[in-house]
Amino acid sequence: MRATGDFVTVKDGEIFFLGRKDSQIKRHGKRLNVELVQQIAEGLPEVESCAVTWYNQEKLILFMVSKKDLVKDCIFKELQKYLPSHAIPDELVLIDSLPLTSHGKIDVSELNKFYFNYINLKSEWKLNGKDELWEKLQHLWKSVLNFSEDPLKVPNESLFLNSGGDSLKSIRLLSEIENLVGTSVPGLLEIILSSSVLEIYNHILQTVFPDEDLTFSKNYATKRKLNDVNQEENNGKSLRQESVMSLNCDSEINAFMALSRGSQIFSLNTTRFLTTLEHCPSAYSSDLISQTNIQNMKSLNPPALIGTSKDPSCIADVPEEETPVMGAEKMEFRVRWRSDTGKCVDASPLVVIPAVDKSSATVYIGSHSHRMMAVDLYSGKVKWEQTLGDRIESSACVSKCGNFVVVGCYNGLVYVLKSNSGEQYWMFTTEDAVKSSATMDPTTGLLYIGSHDQHAYALDIYKKKCVWKLKCGGTVFSSPCLSLIPHHLYFATLGGLLLAINPATGNRVWEYSCGKPLFSSPRCCLQYICIGCVDGNLLCFTHFGEQVWKFSTNEPIFSSPCTSASEQEIFFGSHDCFIYCCSMKGHLQWKFETTSRVYSTPFAFHNHNRSNEMLLAAASTDGKLWILESKSGQLQSVYQLPGEVFSSPVVWESMLIIGCRNNYVYCLDLLSGKQK
Repeated sequence: MRATGDFVTVKDGEIFFLGRKDSQIKRHGKRLNVELVQQIAEGLPEVESCAVTWYNQEKLILFMVSKKDLVKDCIFKELQKYLPSHAIPDELVLIDSLPLTSHGKIDVSELNKFYFNYINLKSEWKLNGKDELWEKLQHLWKSVLNFSEDPLKVPNESLFLNSGGDSLKSIRLLSEIENLVGTSVPGLLEIILSSSVLEIYNHILQTVFPDEDLTFSKNYATKRKLNDVNQEENNGKSLRQESVMSLNCDSEINAFMALSRGSQIFSLNTTRFLTTLEHCPSAYSSDLISQTNIQNMKSLNPPALIGTSKDPSCIADVPEEETPVMGAEKMEFRVRWRSDTGKCVDASPLVVIPAVDKSSATVYIGSHSHRMMAVDLYSGKVKWEQTLGDRIESSACVSKCGNFVVVGCYNGLVYVLKSNSGEQYWMFTTEDAVKSSATMDPTTGLLYIGSHDQHAYALDIYKKKCVWKLKCGGTVFSSPCLSLIPHHLYFATLGGLLLAINPATGNRVWEYSCGKPLFSSPRCCLQYICIGCVDGNLLCFTHFGEQVWKFSTNEPIFSSPCTSASEQEIFFGSHDCFIYCCSMKGHLQWKFETTSRVYSTPFAFHNHNRSNEMLLAAASTDGKLWILESKSGQLQSVYQLPGEVFSSPVVWESMLIIGCRNNYVYCLDLLSGKQK
C-alpha cells in the first residue's frame, strides 16, 4: 500500500472509494469534502452528470449537465434538503457536457476556464432597465441572507444587518452585485452596512444608469450637522493646530493605568508613583509600562483576589452550560462575576486601574441595549450606568486626565462621560454611526476617532471642540492607531485605504490602497504598522508607507493584530478558524485551530502565577475562550461561554474580562493547577 491521497473504507475485505484528500476544503469555518456535494447533486433525478470546483479558493461552483430544463432555484431547494448550509454551492452553472482529461477524469482546469469566461460574459450582459435591477437585487438579497424561497418582496426599508446579515455576508452581497452590473460600485459596501435596500438600489443606479431619473425616491436619511459652528467650515478642509496643545482641564489629574484590547497597556500621569521605564513609541503613553515589566512592578500588583469577592452577593450563579471544556490543560477558568447589560455585548472592555487605590479598578463597557456601564473589576458591582441614544459597539477610551471616558454610538454621537459618575460632559456630533473606538494622544490630550460618515476627527474634549476633520475616502469602521515616533496617526477604511495622518494638522502623510475592505484595526510597533484585510492577508508596512511583507490565510481577517511585549511576534485571528503567530519578518511561528471563526483581537499577557511565561487569550465566535502558550501555541485551557463572542478579551492579573452576545459581560479567574 502507498499514500495515494484517496479516502476509502474497507468492508468485508473490499475497498470502497470515498473521495480525494485534495477535495477537502475549509468553507464558512467548517471542513467540507466537495465530492460529497457532487454525489448528492448526482442523486437528483433532474441531473445527468455534474462536477464541483472550489474556484480560486473563494467560490463553490456546481457545474451540471441536465436531463431536462431546470429552474436553478428548484435545484438549490433540493440540495438544501440533503446538505448542511456550509455545503450549498455559491453558483450553479449549466453546461452541455463535462470536459475530460486523456485519462477519462473530469478536467478541473477546463471547468475553471469555462467559469472564468462565463462570469466575464455575464458581466457584459446589459440590464434591461431599472426594474430588472430592482428584481435581481431582491433576489441577491434573499440569496445571501438564506431566505431565497420567500415569495414576498423585500420591504423597501429593510436593513441588511437587521435582516440577518453580517460583515462577511455584506462582502458576498457586494461581490454579487458588482458581478451583476459588470463594474465596481464605489462606496457600495458602506451603503450595504448602513442603509436600506432601497437606498442600496438607488446608490447602484447612480453608477449603472447615471443619466436617468431614479424610479424611486432616494429617501436618504437626513445627514446630521456638526453641532458647533467653530468645529469646521463645510468645505471639509482641516483646521490646523497652531501648536502642540497643553492639557486644559480644571479637574484634578489622576494617575492610572489603562488596559484595552490587543494588549494595549499604558500608564498616564504616574511618574511620581513609578520608576520611568524604557520608552516605547508603539504605545499611547510617554511613561509606558510595558507588558514585560508589569509583573515586576510590585507597587502595581496587589495580592490576587482569586476565588474571592468584596461583595459575594454580586457573584451570579453560573448556568450549567457555562462549563470549562478541559483536556490536559494546565489552567482552569472560574466565573468571578457576570453583569447583565440588557442586550448583546460586542464592545470590548476598557479596564482602568488607579495608581493610588488599585482595589477600585473599573471596567467600562457598552452594549446593544444603549447602556454604557462602569463595573467594579473585583466585585462585579455596577458603579454607574448611562443610557445613550442608540446601541454601542465602540469600545471606551480614557482621557489623559483620567476624569472622562469617551465612546462612540450608532446615533452618530461621540459621548464624553465623567468616569466617576457617568454624567454627560460633552457630546460631539458626526454625520453617521460611530463604531470606531477612540485613541488618545498622550502628548496633546487630543482624542482621535472615525465615523461611518467617512471622516476622521481630532477632538479637544477640554475645549469641547473639533480641532480637525479629514475625509478618508471610505467608511471608518475600525479604530485608529497612534505612533509616537514617528508621530503618525493611522486610519483604515472599508474602501480599502490605509492612511497615515499628521496628528497635529490632520494632513495626509501617505496612503496605501489594499484593494479590499479593512475591518481590522491597524497596529503599530517600533518599526512597522500591521493590518488584516478581508482578502485573507495580514499586511505589514514601514512607517513611511512601504509594504514589507504580507502573510496569507485562507479566509478574511477581521481580527486586529496584537504584538508581544518584545514586539518580536504578532498574533491575530482569521475567519479560517485559526489563531496565528507570525514573526516580525512575516514568517509563521505557529497556528492554532479553533472551533469557529476568530473575529476578536487576541491579548498577550504574563502568567500571573509564573511571571516568566507568556500566554495569549483569544476568543472564537462560537463563544469559546482559548488560553495558549504564546511561544508555542500550545493549548493551556479552553472555556465555553453560553453565547457568541465578538468582543475582545482583556486580562489583568489573573482576571479575564470579555463581553458576550448572551447580554452579559464576564470576569473570569484564571486558576493554575494548585488553585483548582
